[in-house]
Amino acid sequence: MKKHDKIFVAGYKGLVGSAITKELKEKGYNNLILKGHKELDLSDSFAVSEFFSINKPDYVILAAAKVGGIYANNTYPVEFFTENMKIQLNVIENSYKYNVKKLLFLGSSCIYPKNAPQPLKEEYLLSSKLEKTNEMYALAKIGGLKLCDAYNREYGTDFISVMPCNLYGFNDNYHEQNAHVLPMLLKRFHDAKVSNAESVTVWGSGKPLREFMFAGDLARAVVYLMENKTAKDIGEIINIGTGEEISISELADLIKEVVGYKGKIVFDKTKPDGTMRKVMDISKINSLGFKAKTSLKEGIKKVYEDFCNNLTH
Repeated sequence: MKKHDKIFVAGYKGLVGSAITKELKEKGYNNLILKGHKELDLSDSFAVSEFFSINKPDYVILAAAKVGGIYANNTYPVEFFTENMKIQLNVIENSYKYNVKKLLFLGSSCIYPKNAPQPLKEEYLLSSKLEKTNEMYALAKIGGLKLCDAYNREYGTDFISVMPCNLYGFNDNYHEQNAHVLPMLLKRFHDAKVSNAESVTVWGSGKPLREFMFAGDLARAVVYLMENKTAKDIGEIINIGTGEEISISELADLIKEVVGYKGKIVFDKTKPDGTMRKVMDISKINSLGFKAKTSLKEGIKKVYEDFCNNLTH
């Protein structure tokens, strides 16, 4: 990519998109095409086609998606499938139609089967059944990556699909029910600290193991791949993560420490745990020259400081 190339970051206001936009700007890319949902509805096929015909981006980073945690995925499966499929189909189809040089599609680690061997290797995709609580979101993401691969095989495009682990960072969603586990717990512990609550409730047993990566590290990986690698280098998909895992119980303890909450932690075992272990095999991305650098504690400190600063604005 050249510094003056037109780069369309779809979903630039979200957790991932904003981190990628920040990384691109810091590296000197000065011709970014940024549109929020109110300006461009990516689920509207006519609007997306018109946008591509007018703007003709050279590169596309597809970070836009309808996302959420276990509760949201389990409660709104139709919306998670249909909205994501519409967004993906419209952006990928028009990227081909308007001769985009390279597209990068962001998937999710939930594409892998519930009982796949750990750590999760790229070749485990579709080897067995998915986790039921986020099955429809996973199917939508699988549809997106398979469509990218199909375009590459049939039309010789350069469409890359990357699968990040659980992410956290600035501009995250802190909704009490629809957020992912880390931001949800951060807000829950903060609110408990402010209100002097005796305890904080955490869903599930606390035993599931998860991998968390600071969104800024993912952004570095995305820009690195866009600058240096092709779909032929990567194959159908590539994992991006830290390779380190932590239990939900340990995560809760860490967030409690960072926030400075002094009360108790209570686990509600009537709530679902989801997949019991989910850690990515990152040997492929490491072999291509990228490694994450932000420790979990360091990242949570950054995010909590940002969270507190935004409370006063």
